[in-house]
Amino acid sequence: MSPYTRESRTSFAILGSLVALAACATPGIDARVDSDVAHVTLDGEPFASVHLAAQPRPFVFPVLGPEGVPMTRSFPMAEVPGEERDHPHHQSLWFAHGEVNGFDFWTSKSHRERLQWNGVCDVEQTATSCRLRCGYRWLADDDTVVCTEERELTFAGGDARTIDVTVTLRPAGQPLVLGDTKEGTFALRVHPALCVESKTATGRLTNSEGQQNKEVWGKKARWIDDSGTVAGQQVGVAIFDHPTNHGHPTWWHARTYGLLAANPFGVHDFEGKPAGTGTLTVPVGGQLQLRYRVLLHGAGWDASRIEAAYKVWTVE
Repeated sequence: MSPYTRESRTSFAILGSLVALAACATPGIDARVDSDVAHVTLDGEPFASVHLAAQPRPFVFPVLGPEGVPMTRSFPMAEVPGEERDHPHHQSLWFAHGEVNGFDFWTSKSHRERLQWNGVCDVEQTATSCRLRCGYRWLADDDTVVCTEERELTFAGGDARTIDVTVTLRPAGQPLVLGDTKEGTFALRVHPALCVESKTATGRLTNSEGQQNKEVWGKKARWIDDSGTVAGQQVGVAIFDHPTNHGHPTWWHARTYGLLAANPFGVHDFEGKPAGTGTLTVPVGGQLQLRYRVLLHGAGWDASRIEAAYKVWTVE
């Protein structure tokens, strides 16, 4: 059941609108909800847009780093000449998994797997950050409810731009089973120039354990970083796995063609252990909460600096 009553949904919507309007009058971080899209700006310039009701799942696009540099691939949300068109289910920045109670929410093909927005986006504004709260039902076939989700996305500027994502999943009437597959889970498809292998590749993958490029796939690490040159700017994107997360430090479904995904379930694929080793069952009445940070940085962010930022985040 959704955590929001009809009355609280109304108050959240009104509060979000009032806070967003008030924030428009001051510089800094701001969010404006326009129908089913939340537009986030930093000092009056675009930062990111959250497509709340997108099907088959919500996503964040664009994701703009320092100097407004695009950090994720445009396809399939927008057409850019020369971009690769593989994996159309890779939608910029998203959360999904390939085996949830037997359903594939990663590709969303077999049983019309989809996330249905509850229509509410609560906006909480501070002087330095902007937090969005929303809810979803994970549906398959003819409205079979697999689980419910509460999602928070917090955007902030500063020395580097950050997007914090907290996902809380709860079973819907029966245990929630997250299966052992590499296809998942918290994911970002980087800009083609940040790929390690592509026509325009300049990227280099590094994880917290010192492994690089192809070596990072399927390895456990606290964080992963992809740095390179986009539009003449030295930039990078790092994803942090919180110490409270299931399976921490997580495995990484990270590919040299541009996929970065934290996946705490795919043990069989990543380590060759017996099928089902990584499966997690959440009982009715329980919940699974996962927390991640996406850090969008400019030049000068080496492994030691990223590690320092990671440690600061874990105690916030």
